[in-house]
Amino acid sequence: MNQSSMYIFGRRTIADALRSGRSIEKIFIAYGVKEDSITDILRIARSEKIPVVTADKTKFKQLEEEAQAGTFSQGVIALTVNYKQVSDVELFQEALTVTPHPVIVALDGINDPHNLGAIARSIVCSNAHGLLLPTHNAAPITSAAMKTSAGALEMLSIAKTVSLSRSLERAKEVGYWIIGTDAQATHAYTANLYDRPVVLIIGNEGDGMRTSTRKLCDAVINIPINPKFDSLNASVAAGVILFEIARQKQ
Repeated sequence: MNQSSMYIFGRRTIADALRSGRSIEKIFIAYGVKEDSITDILRIARSEKIPVVTADKTKFKQLEEEAQAGTFSQGVIALTVNYKQVSDVELFQEALTVTPHPVIVALDGINDPHNLGAIARSIVCSNAHGLLLPTHNAAPITSAAMKTSAGALEMLSIAKTVSLSRSLERAKEVGYWIIGTDAQATHAYTANLYDRPVVLIIGNEGDGMRTSTRKLCDAVINIPINPKFDSLNASVAAGVILFEIARQKQ
């Protein structure tokens, strides 16, 4: 496997990737998997002339280890070209061609690939427009993230940045408001703040946003929760806010 490729696994994940038009190089099926359980995968693979290889138990076990699939492969692994990556400027400009008030999510200190995948899923389901990821101190886009996203990461435009602060400054230069999240913020997430281009920052659920990130925020919002509990999971918080934004835009 070269650096421009990665493994994804699981029947739904692979079927969704195929339906979305993602470029898949090869599909591996564990010996003994019944064709009628992967009908859509095989149909699209044949239509797109994607090689399908049946692997014996030993070979498939090696593939599961390389893909870090654990016990979740469901007997299907695909070698695929990576997600759609753009520059931060391209991400901001591309979103503005879709709607005058796009929403882009930026992650600050999110280290769990499962959180990354779940947040990507909420971005797609709420009709937001893209994802901005730091290259350091951030969850990598792994097979586990792809699996959790249920195909969402394949659908998104994703920008990686060596400096989140600089990327946020670029967003502001083209008219975006930067909205951060913090449990101590004075604005509730239901405030009317979203009638403009927005970059929504989701921070680490333990430490929140970094100070350098917070300084660039035009507004900071919170989700009121039971005071007996510290915080929501980051992906849950992202979903709550994104669907409130979607509700306000209706």
